[in-house]
Amino acid sequence: MSKRAAAFLAARGIHYGWLVIGITFLTMLATAGAMGSAGVLIRPLSAEFGWTTEQISAAMAIRLVLFGLLGPFAAVFMNQFGIRAVVATAAGLISLGILCSLFMTQLWQLMLFWGLFVGIGTGLTALVLGATVATRWFEARRGLVVGLMTVSNATGQLIFLPVLASLTEHYGWRTALSLMVIVLALSIVLMLTFMRNYPADVGLAPFGGKAIEPPPARAASFGELIMSPLVVLKGAIGKPVFWALFFSFFVCGLSTNGLVQTHWISICGDFGILPVAAAGLLATIGIFDFIGTLGAGWLSDRFDNRWLLFWFYGLRGLSLIALSMSGFDYVTLSLFAVFYGLDWVATVPPTVKLTVANFGRQQANIVFGWVFAAHQIGAATATFGAGFIRTDYATFMPAVYIAGFACLIAALVVLGINRGRKPGTLSSQPA
Repeated sequence: MSKRAAAFLAARGIHYGWLVIGITFLTMLATAGAMGSAGVLIRPLSAEFGWTTEQISAAMAIRLVLFGLLGPFAAVFMNQFGIRAVVATAAGLISLGILCSLFMTQLWQLMLFWGLFVGIGTGLTALVLGATVATRWFEARRGLVVGLMTVSNATGQLIFLPVLASLTEHYGWRTALSLMVIVLALSIVLMLTFMRNYPADVGLAPFGGKAIEPPPARAASFGELIMSPLVVLKGAIGKPVFWALFFSFFVCGLSTNGLVQTHWISICGDFGILPVAAAGLLATIGIFDFIGTLGAGWLSDRFDNRWLLFWFYGLRGLSLIALSMSGFDYVTLSLFAVFYGLDWVATVPPTVKLTVANFGRQQANIVFGWVFAAHQIGAATATFGAGFIRTDYATFMPAVYIAGFACLIAALVVLGINRGRKPGTLSSQPA
């Protein structure tokens, strides 16, 4: 079917890579929605089972750590077994974890189903999937495509939240999670039907390329497969640019997924804002994230990505510091949702571009997998840390304040990153 679809699209001047991107976008939207649905669980689980915010946050932190640490291995699994097989397995594992959680009664079951099952499933997709597809299928417009893939991951976590929050409020959290299982099942069907691993599988060169590139050789053994991300990591850690990217992405996760995505509804609840209204603000962040991240992808193809990251981290830090000092009134929250949303994950396209420029195309997705692991370690740190602060001090505001200042430090660190092979500055003309 894929070859017929490729021929159908080619007759209309459309590269099959755009269909692959569309399927990947929808799949990442579904898995990200499952990832983000944890944000609506904290209050209902606490009310039903009596678990503290700190206990629930610990399970969510396990999920985030696995989400990040599996990234480099997800890249080599995709190289070895194919994108379609890996992603379909991951979506199935996420669905299993959600379904099992509908019947849980003990805290250890939350740790298992949401910490382990959902953590592994989402870790096998994550942003590494988007970076892998973009690198394989696109020579031209790669920055824009990475931006689009990033949007699907981040926006999926935010757009689903208002729907899930409303379902939770009216019908209970089990009904809300059942919706995610249906969406994941649809994504599996589309992935198995249309996804192909390389352009050569349908007789094409990458978009913007001229030569059909044969798939690279697979690992000779399972041991070699498992060790390859560690070998790449060993080579990367000797370069200062890796640690600059690693630290900045740690701060990125600290200031987005771990803090705002996970705890936003609870943060707003401390100021008397109902869950549906708080989720609506997250949806607003998601809408402006769509605009901001696509814009970041466009800019990353044209300007010095170090300076892009400087402004993205700096402005995000200032917005969080301003939020921590506000009274959470409607006007302030609306302005924050717009401003912060534009910068939610705008850091990803420049980070991917700098990774490719400094480490080469062949190793880029594995190196980015390790950089993304830092993102999720940062997210897990904020998830547990903010939950600990809230339990002990009855407020999230110190956590918001800390995240803001961490962003300002990251803004300075990224200026020391090597530009790599593709020069350009914010004042340069578009390439």
